[in-house]
Amino acid sequence: MIQVRRGAERYRGGDPDAGIESLHAFSFGPHFDPDNLRFGALIACNEERLAAGAGFDEHPHRDTEIVTWVIEGELTHRDTTGHETTVRPGDLQRLSSAGGVRHVERNDAGRPLRFVQMWLAPEEAGGAPSYEVVRGIADGTPYAVPRAGALLHLRRLADGERTAVPDAARAYVHVVRGAVRVGGERLEAGDSARITDGADLELKGLAASECLVWEMGAEPRHG
Repeated sequence: MIQVRRGAERYRGGDPDAGIESLHAFSFGPHFDPDNLRFGALIACNEERLAAGAGFDEHPHRDTEIVTWVIEGELTHRDTTGHETTVRPGDLQRLSSAGGVRHVERNDAGRPLRFVQMWLAPEEAGGAPSYEVVRGIADGTPYAVPRAGALLHLRRLADGERTAVPDAARAYVHVVRGAVRVGGERLEAGDSARITDGADLELKGLAASECLVWEMGAEPRHG
């Protein structure tokens, strides 16, 4: 089953007066939607735009795997475990908040910043926080988030090029730029597809495109 969510349907958030614009794919903050809390391990997929000098002041996280993909500009990250880094396009950042960490995210550069930030629920709570930046991650190289039982695939496609969607209990496709087709559905920048028990599906580039594809297990059963 493929469920398409359009970029225009995302919940609008942030603080435009402070130079922060946010688009949320899942129930988030004041935009509570009990029917849209998560998909597999994924509990947030936010498109963020920060004006020069804008940012998120120090704030806490716990028991969340936070994966960030910079589209344009430079993201400055600082956290209470002592990491301070600049994340640029082509870099993948992961912050495992585990038992608790505080961090700052800012645009300290003189040009606009745009990034996608994805939050995943870990399979077990607690533990020690960890942090990693992969510089210039290669197309098609899977990036594992073991605490969430998930893999992230970066797919860059030329017009007409095809690539397989992972056969998995849950696959989530987010189009960063360009346009693609999957299972007969056209997806453009900002659109996403939530695929349940998919098999033998392909992404086809309809223009020069970039996609983030999560490969995940089924949602845990409670009770």
